[in-house]
Amino acid sequence: MNKIKICIIGGGNLGHVMSGFIASHKTDNAANQGFDVTLLTRHPEQWSRQLVIEMPDGKEIKPTLDHITSNPQKAVEDADLVLLCLPGFAIRDALLSIRDHLRHGNNNSTVVGSVVCSSGFFLQAFDILPTDTPLFGFQRVPFIARIQEYGHRAWLKGGREHLYVAIEQTERKEELRQLLEMLTKTPTSLLDNYYEVTLTNSNPLLHPSRLYSLWKDWKPGDVYSRVPFFYEEWTEEAAQFYISMDNELQTLLEHLAVRKGSIPTVLDYYESTDASSLASKLRSIKAFKGIMAPMKAVEGGFVPDFTDRYFSEDFPYGLSFACRIAKEHGIETPVMDKICQWGMDKIENTL
Repeated sequence: MNKIKICIIGGGNLGHVMSGFIASHKTDNAANQGFDVTLLTRHPEQWSRQLVIEMPDGKEIKPTLDHITSNPQKAVEDADLVLLCLPGFAIRDALLSIRDHLRHGNNNSTVVGSVVCSSGFFLQAFDILPTDTPLFGFQRVPFIARIQEYGHRAWLKGGREHLYVAIEQTERKEELRQLLEMLTKTPTSLLDNYYEVTLTNSNPLLHPSRLYSLWKDWKPGDVYSRVPFFYEEWTEEAAQFYISMDNELQTLLEHLAVRKGSIPTVLDYYESTDASSLASKLRSIKAFKGIMAPMKAVEGGFVPDFTDRYFSEDFPYGLSFACRIAKEHGIETPVMDKICQWGMDKIENTL
């Protein structure tokens, strides 16, 4: 039994953990020692083939990557599966770089997917890749990941009890679902269509609700004395913004070809009943501990960092997408629109 060749694209938090976690897989079959893992990154010279991944229980795994390269052709030409671990703004260029090196035809096409789909992965893949390219994407990222030492060490802070994935452009959906379940070592269910991962109430609503509550009244010249914890100090006001945006998203979903309940409400997902209980829940999640609000040091204290990925990713490649789809379907989303416009203004004024 031959190894399955996996290419991970992206050397960020998720790139570290996904490549290391998959490379650590072993099987009982001596002829197949897991997966052949290649990492495609802009900075291969900064990476060690042997990574150290700290697991949630504090134990360490030390997987070895098979190849590390910055050459897209070398990375994907023999790959069975390509997994993008990239922010929204980087997805298009990555797809263009690998398009001409993918395998095609006879149920042997290279499978291409993304851990983050709320930034328009499927729409860009439909536009760029050949129509016989099997596509997949997760509704929520499989792991909460943080780099400890770039190219050498990362922290897998937590995972999901269950994953949901959308698969398009292939009849091998069940086979691919089983493979993804094996890769993540997490029970994985198949969704009906790509809308169910493209539109989400995860990060594109979660992060902006907190950012808006923190700094909606900020103006140039305001300096803060400390950097707050992003989750551990989550407020009831931020929770209410989150619930209000989710209510608008759920209304939009009712007008799309989406299976009812495929995207649980925020309150259902976090087992909460109102803003107070939701804020309490978010403050208590172990995997969120220690994450700071995106700020930068200036003379006299700290100011919001509007260049941080919480802004550059979740507003233009997350929340704005949901707002645009809502407008196309004539659905009013006043809270999403207000918070999205606030974030986009902050980004544009920082450029």
